[in-house]
Amino acid sequence: MSSPDTTEEELVDESIEPQEELVIDEERNVLISSLEKDLGDDLVDSHVVPGVDAWIRVTQESWLETAKVLFEKNEMIFFNFLSAIDWKPSPFGREMDAAIDADSSDEVVDESEMEWGVTGGQNRFQLLARVHNPSTNIGIHLKTDLEGEYPEVETWIPVYPGANWHEREVMEMFGISFTNHPNLVNLYLPSEFEGHPLRKDFPLLSRRAKPWPGIVDVELMPGEDDDESEDTGEET
Repeated sequence: MSSPDTTEEELVDESIEPQEELVIDEERNVLISSLEKDLGDDLVDSHVVPGVDAWIRVTQESWLETAKVLFEKNEMIFFNFLSAIDWKPSPFGREMDAAIDADSSDEVVDESEMEWGVTGGQNRFQLLARVHNPSTNIGIHLKTDLEGEYPEVETWIPVYPGANWHEREVMEMFGISFTNHPNLVNLYLPSEFEGHPLRKDFPLLSRRAKPWPGIVDVELMPGEDDDESEDTGEET
């Protein structure tokens, strides 16, 4: 309701909800714009969460070039990590004995359906890394889609020497090779070990022999055995 003295500026339509203020992250948007200019079509996708972080997905062929651009032109001199992910659903399911899995134990896994995270994806394997500018406190996540069952990509060592052990771990656990890496050998497993344990189709036989750590079994009371607990109906 308004009085005869109400001015136009004071009239408010109460049915219109106030809109949330649009948050713009100028620093990260400028970074993305700069990368779009430097990388062109090699920058496949990007995403910015204002005030939080930024992500880009680049072509496999530009993986090393992207590192050079970030280091030389954007002063991303701090290397955080490099790893990989296999987006393929596990054909073995979760293989756990927790109650949460009881309802889904009979479900058939469709290996053809894959879902990707921020900035999407195209292939089963993705390489991911993060670098950081310690002066501006701005960092960025990088991803690239990898072709083939045993992909190869250029090593980051010429730009970020700290990627050395990270790339060796990725090779060992995922079967992804790094061209021009000076010492691409296993970190953890014997050199004669066959397979790559972090691939979704690698069977983790220890899970089948023993429940996954963290699933706690209630221990019997001293002097009590399984037969006694069944007879009395007590839970163990």
